[in-house]
Amino acid sequence: MAALITVAIWTSFIVIARATADPARGGTLLPLDIVYARLWGAGLVLIPWGWWLARQARRAAQHEAQGQAAVPADSLWGFSPLPWSITWRVGVSGGLLYATLAYSGFVFAPAAHASVLLPGSLPLWTTLLAFLLLGEPIGWGRALGLLLIVCGDGLVGGASLLHAFDGSGVWRGDVLFISAAMAWSMYSVLVRHYRLDAVRATIAVTVCAFVLYVPAYTLACLLGAWPGHVFAAPWREVLFQMAFQGVGSVVVSGIGFTKMIQYYGPVRSTMMTAVVPGLSALGAALVLGEPLPWNVLAGLALVTCGIVFGVRKAAARP
Repeated sequence: MAALITVAIWTSFIVIARATADPARGGTLLPLDIVYARLWGAGLVLIPWGWWLARQARRAAQHEAQGQAAVPADSLWGFSPLPWSITWRVGVSGGLLYATLAYSGFVFAPAAHASVLLPGSLPLWTTLLAFLLLGEPIGWGRALGLLLIVCGDGLVGGASLLHAFDGSGVWRGDVLFISAAMAWSMYSVLVRHYRLDAVRATIAVTVCAFVLYVPAYTLACLLGAWPGHVFAAPWREVLFQMAFQGVGSVVVSGIGFTKMIQYYGPVRSTMMTAVVPGLSALGAALVLGEPLPWNVLAGLALVTCGIVFGVRKAAARP
């Protein structure tokens, strides 16, 4: 169930983010404005939830210590239910870096590129990071699946890099998408390494990103240091982004993806999103009217085959 919900939201996320962040489609919000609305939407739900969880944990710890002063396991004034050493790691990688890089990429590159390079390259970076940080082995079957993913990413991103000096900015979006996938892969490996609960991990990510981003962005916009449009945009548009990007993409999808990691591990979880590239590329073509050139279709096929092949080989191992 967590996998189905996560795939549905990830697919919608790519199409909606492209339709919103692309300046050619008349959207009023900038990419960093969407990050701002995303954090507000998620924060209104998760920050009070985090305070309640941290308070319950403090009471339980004091009861077990029989009145002695217990070392608090929370941070950020009691709003994050995880210690600061873990909160800032998951918050920066899974919150700030992923959101800012991904939304910025939609300004330059179409949704079809995001379909391949965002969910498509997750297994590659997650496998490498899990090998380096957790010592998880890479079997020949999974290695072959990752090779197909690399070839698919190269077909999509490589074509953009060939036109890097002809005035096209698509390659910038491709680089941002790949960087966002690396940030989310780091978060996935950290969740597995620290054995984090799905709800607490999602709350810690939101609280950390909210504290670091929202006050600074608010001041920058009000003082004119950054040309943000979030305070001048139609309130319906801002509320929609808060609901979908915040509550949907962060709260529901974040908890669902972290629950997947608990059951399947970081590598298999990212590989189980095999249907996301195809569904989101098809959705972008149908809803946004974006073309699907041969290199994107070929890259999409290679990435999807690589993900499915990696899952089947990983599942067959005892």
